[in-house]
Amino acid sequence: MSKTNENSTAWKRALRRDMAARRAALAAAEHAAASAHIVGHLLAALAAPQVVAFCWPIKHEPDVRAIVAHWRQAGSRVALPVVVGTAQPLAFREWSDATPLQADRYGIPTPTAGDWLIPDLILLPLNGFDAAGYRLGYGGGYFDRTLATLTPRPLAVGVGFEINRLPSIRPEVHDQRLDWIVTDAGAFRPVM
Repeated sequence: MSKTNENSTAWKRALRRDMAARRAALAAAEHAAASAHIVGHLLAALAAPQVVAFCWPIKHEPDVRAIVAHWRQAGSRVALPVVVGTAQPLAFREWSDATPLQADRYGIPTPTAGDWLIPDLILLPLNGFDAAGYRLGYGGGYFDRTLATLTPRPLAVGVGFEINRLPSIRPEVHDQRLDWIVTDAGAFRPVM
C-alpha cells in the first residue's frame, strides 16, 4: 500500500470514529426527534417505491422504520440487505414484522427467510456525507459494489444526521454518488 493510500485509510478510519461519536452523543430525545424529521422529509420528497430496501438502524444511526411502515401500507414491498460474501454485492431479502432476524457477522439484524428482491429505492445510512452526494460508510464497500452492479440502478437515498455533514469525504474512484441526501435539515439533491 502506498503512503498516500495509508494516509487516506487512516484519515477515513479516524473520521468514521468521529462521525459515530457525534451520533452517539445525541440524547435519546434528540435522536428520536431528528429521526422523525428525516422520516417527514422522506415522505415529502419521495413517492412510495415498488420495493424499498433499508438498513436496520445500528450504532445510533437514524431510525427510519416509520417511513418503511408507511410505504408498506401504501403497497411497497420491503427488503433488508444481506451480506452473501466478502467483497460481493449485497442481496436483498423481503422483510416484514413477522420475518425472523438473526445478527450477521457485523451484528446487523438480517432476515433468515423470505423472497429475494431487487429494490428500486435503497435507504442507505450515512456515517458521514458531503454536498456532492458521496457517503462515508463503514469501510466494507458493500453498498458501492451493490450500486455499481444493480441494473437498473435503484434510487440511492442517503439518510443521516446533519451533524455528520462534511466538506468532502475525499471520494475514491469506486465511490458511488447518491441521488438524494435526507437529513433532519431536509431533503437535498447532491451538487454535481
